[in-house]
Amino acid sequence: MNTSQKVAVVTGASQGIGAAVLRAFRNLDYRVVATSRTIKPSDEPNILTIAGDIGDPATARRIISEGVQRFGRIDTLVNNAGIYIGKPFTEHTAEDFIAVTNVNLAGFYYVTQLAIAEMEKHSGGHVVSVTASVVDQAISGVHSVLAALTKGGLNAATKSLAIEYAKKGIRINAVAPGIIKTPMHSPETHEALGAFHPLGFMGETSDIVNAILYLESAPFVTGEIMHVDGGQSAGR
Repeated sequence: MNTSQKVAVVTGASQGIGAAVLRAFRNLDYRVVATSRTIKPSDEPNILTIAGDIGDPATARRIISEGVQRFGRIDTLVNNAGIYIGKPFTEHTAEDFIAVTNVNLAGFYYVTQLAIAEMEKHSGGHVVSVTASVVDQAISGVHSVLAALTKGGLNAATKSLAIEYAKKGIRINAVAPGIIKTPMHSPETHEALGAFHPLGFMGETSDIVNAILYLESAPFVTGEIMHVDGGQSAGR
């Protein structure tokens, strides 16, 4: 087994930002462990796909154990999987709460814990999570409490883990997007959604990918929450 190539794990990798991140890491000659509920098998020998519920600890164990078995190491984890349910707070159901916390919090917790344990074995690694700009700057008319509760927790965890693992050579960062053009937003909504940002337009998946790749290449950066949000977090 050739274990000299770096290996990245990407969650939520079947579409949108996650699929773009997968392609970007392959372009950097990383091997990639790609996971989502619906991801299909890949014929590419340097991509291992694992379908499953990222909030299930058994799925997290498979991602890391099968990744190490196939490629020999884990260098980077991109926690991209996430869901958003936009409803007034009092209209959220117990099922909504469970669904969002399962993906956004449990889906971060279990796989990050196991990935960092692997990174400790070779005294280095990088975890970068995709959170949300709305955590820092609520927008009137945008129902974001579950995003704030869960993605805000990831921002806090990013800083806590960055300090805990700094002396072990493991960096922990996050990218906080504004509203990005992905399949979840139909084209007819783009103009209205773009208006939520001071720059007046939506972001592209490439904006988030480029931020992740910058953090991957920045050895002096840890504990950073990088806002890629058209000025949204700065104010309105």
